[in-house]
Amino acid sequence: MKVAIVTVGDELLAGETTNTNATWLSEQLTACGCRVERVTTVPDRVKAIARVVNEYHAEYDAVVVTGGLGPTLDDVTVAGVAAAVGRSVEHHDVAFEWLTEHGGYHADDLDVGTADLPAGARMLPNTVGVAPGCVIESIYVLPGVPREMKAMFDNVADEFSGEPVHTRIVVVDEPESALLDRLATVDERFPVTVGSYPGEFVRVKFSANDPTVVATAADWFADRVVLAEE
Repeated sequence: MKVAIVTVGDELLAGETTNTNATWLSEQLTACGCRVERVTTVPDRVKAIARVVNEYHAEYDAVVVTGGLGPTLDDVTVAGVAAAVGRSVEHHDVAFEWLTEHGGYHADDLDVGTADLPAGARMLPNTVGVAPGCVIESIYVLPGVPREMKAMFDNVADEFSGEPVHTRIVVVDEPESALLDRLATVDERFPVTVGSYPGEFVRVKFSANDPTVVATAADWFADRVVLAEE
């Protein structure tokens, strides 16, 4: 299952808020066996959200959107997602019922627009906040507040699946440029994905769906390099 993540917020683009949601979602989706192939941040603008979500909706099995939910002027994610799939934004009876019967809110306490979602969307209750999320086609719309986002994702995590990816890391005490010949041989001989990440030492990661293949490739490589003593 190939997934794209879209995080929404001017504050993310301005560097005022660290985008921890994207990192956490990527970890969770990968653990579910999904391949996260895009992580994109867009501003609080309906057209920008609609354009990116529409593109990714056509290309990937699922799109996870976080941020910009609620009734305030800069909360435009619902409108952007609705525009991406050609739907209107409407009062959602199920969301309103959940907020007033299970969420502990009185109708008079809810701001106008709190229960508005794209037409035909499946409501996702916000068990630790107010603004509901939703699923429309294969687009999952979650809050931006991390604890609200995490709780809501946990309720739909079983809808994301794929073959688990197994990894192993070999830490090497050689320059990355000196490893090119052995990295090329691994790539030729073993059906694994290889990534190298330089730093104080070079961390070489081997990934594949088959753990035996990963172990064989990593062992072969480890036998032919100078291993770091961490």
